[in-house]
Amino acid sequence: MKRRLLTLVLTGMMTLGALFLASCASGAAVPAESSAQEPAGKASAASEAPAQAEPGDNGPDAASGEITVYTALEDEQVTAYLEEFNKTYPDIKVNVVRESTGIITAKLLAEKDNPQADVVWGTAASSMMVLDDQGMLEPYAPQGVDRILPQFKSDKETPTWVGIDAWETAIVVNTEEAAKLGLPEITSYEDLLKPEFKGHIVMSNPNSSGTGFLTVSAILQLNGKDTPEQGWDFLSKLDENVSQYVHSGSKPAKMAAAGETAVGISFGYAGLSQKAKGAPVEVIFPSEGSGWDLEANALMKKDGIKDASKTFLDWAISDDAMNLYKENYPIITTGGDGTYEGYDGDPLDQLIDNDFSWAASNREEILNTWMEKFDAKSEPAS
Repeated sequence: MKRRLLTLVLTGMMTLGALFLASCASGAAVPAESSAQEPAGKASAASEAPAQAEPGDNGPDAASGEITVYTALEDEQVTAYLEEFNKTYPDIKVNVVRESTGIITAKLLAEKDNPQADVVWGTAASSMMVLDDQGMLEPYAPQGVDRILPQFKSDKETPTWVGIDAWETAIVVNTEEAAKLGLPEITSYEDLLKPEFKGHIVMSNPNSSGTGFLTVSAILQLNGKDTPEQGWDFLSKLDENVSQYVHSGSKPAKMAAAGETAVGISFGYAGLSQKAKGAPVEVIFPSEGSGWDLEANALMKKDGIKDASKTFLDWAISDDAMNLYKENYPIITTGGDGTYEGYDGDPLDQLIDNDFSWAASNREEILNTWMEKFDAKSEPAS
């Protein structure tokens, strides 16, 4: 069934309970390896901030200087993307802090009174909405922002965040391990409850991973928002088969690819990239539909905002950047077709009718309940 993309609506402020890890990778295009991932929300259209500088006219230092960028993009993506950025802007040094979205969001919130980041790049829009609700984002309309579809950017007159691509739940199966273990075929979330999978599934922790949260949120929504006990009952049955909850959205896919688990509940790009590298995996998009979120960019509100930060955000939604994003993601926010393989049809059909408003309003309760019920199987925080 064709599912529509909703305009994101935040009705309440998200509370972060995850511990943050301060990790700073200095230098241009090489991000640090990290451990965890991201969380969920809506943009308020309260009072508008003054209009920012015109895109493309960002001042005398627009093409030079040094900026700090916080990102939850995958390491290999950051490296490839920044190589292209530096070809155009060789005199802008980009210091990257790369962590999963939950960690990045917690770090940004902890630094609210003394922001260290200049730009947030490729981090869940649901987290951007939390930062926006806290008054931490500077309104800025990057050059070319009119190309971004309305549902993929903040609803303020001058946007406070702008989306670049979307990602969704996928189940990654190591076919060799599955054959050895005699595991049945998987086509749905429901199949994961079969007793044969006991101890053979790894999943992301929703408190530290955005992929984990969007998956848990999807399961709860698919089982009925008005009857949450049904969703929690489903997750309890799934927990019986889970061997470990990890702090990264991509790690379950990597573990499946390495044969460390037979099944990893991850996201599409993570699984398909492992398959492209030759790993013996199949990537399954559950028949009930996938939970999803949006990666987005924003300018941090701070004293002395740098012209180079705006230049970076202009580039980050340019056609050149979008062409890079669509090598990894089937859904980009300009509405252009992705080149991603692995889908039988239009990837938009795979997305659930995601109620971001409900997820935001219930996020704290969801995370607390999940912690009480299932956190015993989480890997130690690094």
